[in-house]
Amino acid sequence: MDLPVIVLGMGGVGRSLLHQILEKRAFHKQEYDLSLQILCLCDSRSSMADGRVLGDEQIHQALKLKEEGSSLATHPLGVVAEDLKDPVGEMVKQGTIVVDCTASSAIIPLLLSAVDRGCKIVLANKKPLTAEQEVYDHLVRTTLPAPSPIHGVRNLTVSRWEATVGSGLPIIATLNRLVCSGDEIHHIAGNFSSTVGFITTGLQKGRPFSQMVGEAHSSGYTEPDPREDLAGLDMARKALILARGLGWKMELSEVDLVGLYPSSFASLSLKSFLQRLPELDHDFEEQIQEAAAQDKVLRYFANIEKGGIRVGLAAVHIDTPLGRLEGTDNIIEISSRWYPTTPLVIQGRGAGVHATAAGVLSDIVELAFTG
Repeated sequence: MDLPVIVLGMGGVGRSLLHQILEKRAFHKQEYDLSLQILCLCDSRSSMADGRVLGDEQIHQALKLKEEGSSLATHPLGVVAEDLKDPVGEMVKQGTIVVDCTASSAIIPLLLSAVDRGCKIVLANKKPLTAEQEVYDHLVRTTLPAPSPIHGVRNLTVSRWEATVGSGLPIIATLNRLVCSGDEIHHIAGNFSSTVGFITTGLQKGRPFSQMVGEAHSSGYTEPDPREDLAGLDMARKALILARGLGWKMELSEVDLVGLYPSSFASLSLKSFLQRLPELDHDFEEQIQEAAAQDKVLRYFANIEKGGIRVGLAAVHIDTPLGRLEGTDNIIEISSRWYPTTPLVIQGRGAGVHATAAGVLSDIVELAFTG
């Protein structure tokens, strides 16, 4: 089976996905009789296509350009495109899979149009699923075709988004299976940030907060500005995706979010922010000591229960899965009717472009055989 694919985004995840598609061509053909046919590649302001399927050599050329820091527009088949709906729109047809490996909200209109035209979508990008509730519903809870009288129901044949939470960990798939069975989810708790996991487990070992942030920053665990990780917004987005997966109707603004630095630090330059971090060390040290006196440790995590989401720092018992968390792992605990006393736990590597891309590729292959 030949499956047409459009890839949006040529950053680390998009490039790793293409490398994996090329590397696994023989495997997918032998095991699934499946050939992924790349119709178009897009970066933020350009696209590359020739009206037919791109050959593997052309894909390698595109990868080389992006790895050198160049635009796809510099390729003979590349064109500049401020709005990707212009070059991509004509290729968005029924049966095509549109893969979003961007980190942009601007791609939402294209995704909505793709679904309306009968395409399937695979997302590594969290922003479309954490935009307004109606956008999420359009992408996930699509209206069934006539003559069904049911509207806005879950449609498992249209979209997949495993890589939006926990990278390549099977968190979304597990949650969907529980929901499909009718299980009643009572509580979800999880750390979905390798960066803050690394920092808080370092605090537990007596390391100062400023030192842990500095080490995470110099090791490349954080974004160029570590405040993007420490603010907790990325974890809040992931928690909202899980809550909406439970059927909750809520917006990102409703998440109770408390970051790991005071609001007065937000306007500082990066240099000043890093220089002033030691001012926070004493407060964190006190919180650690208070937690230890109760056989608890500090963890920064998302808590989803009773219709609400809280993302912030809290003390948890040391003998719980969250309490035992080490290093850069991600973890999720799900308590439900079928897992009432001992939660269902998924833990493992929750970051890295290759693991994320592998999750995207799995979604593509799975969607190829649905609907």
